[in-house]
Amino acid sequence: MNSQLLQEIFAEQLESRQRLSRESGPIILQIAEVIAAAIKRGNKILLMGNGGSAADAQHVAAELVGRFTRERAAWPAVALTTDSSILTAVGNDYGFEAIFARQVEALARPGDVVVGISTSGRSPNILAALQRANELKAVTVGFTGGTGGNLVKLCELCFVAPASKTARIQELHICAWHAICDLVEADLTETHGN
Repeated sequence: MNSQLLQEIFAEQLESRQRLSRESGPIILQIAEVIAAAIKRGNKILLMGNGGSAADAQHVAAELVGRFTRERAAWPAVALTTDSSILTAVGNDYGFEAIFARQVEALARPGDVVVGISTSGRSPNILAALQRANELKAVTVGFTGGTGGNLVKLCELCFVAPASKTARIQELHICAWHAICDLVEADLTETHGN
C-alpha cells in the first residue's frame, strides 16, 4: 500500500472541507430554511440520485423520517431511488431518463421540495425530473459539484460542492446534508417542540 497516496487523499479531503467551510455556509443555510419551511407547511421532501447519489438520497430521507440527533415527530421524505418495480417499469416503458420525472409527476405538489443529486450536474434523468418539478411548482434544490453542469439552471437553490473529483464532491455532499439535517431539526424542535 502507498502511504504517500493516503496522505495526498487526506490532504485533499481537508482542503475541500476547508473550502466548504469558507464558501458554502450561505447556500447550506438557505436549503435548510427551505426544507424546514416545507415541513412546517405540511409538504414533503422528494430526493433522487444515481449510484452513490442514490445512496445519499436514501440516507437523507432516512434522517428526516427517522431522526438525526433529536427525538421528534417523523417528517415526510421519500427517496425516489428505492422502488425497484417503479424504476424498472418506468425504465422499460419510457426509458431510463424518465424514472424520476414520472415519480415526480405522480408525487410532487406545489410547495414540496424536490432534490436532485448529481455530482456532474449532467444526469439526464435528474435534469428531466427537476424540469417536471418546476412545471408542477415544487421547490427545486440541486446538489452537484465542479462547474454544476445544467443542474444549476434548473434549481431555485443549488449547492455546488467546492471540489472537482467525484469522491471529494460526494464527501462534501454528505457533510452539507448532515449540517442541513442538524439545522432543520434544531429549528423545528425548538420552535414546535416536536
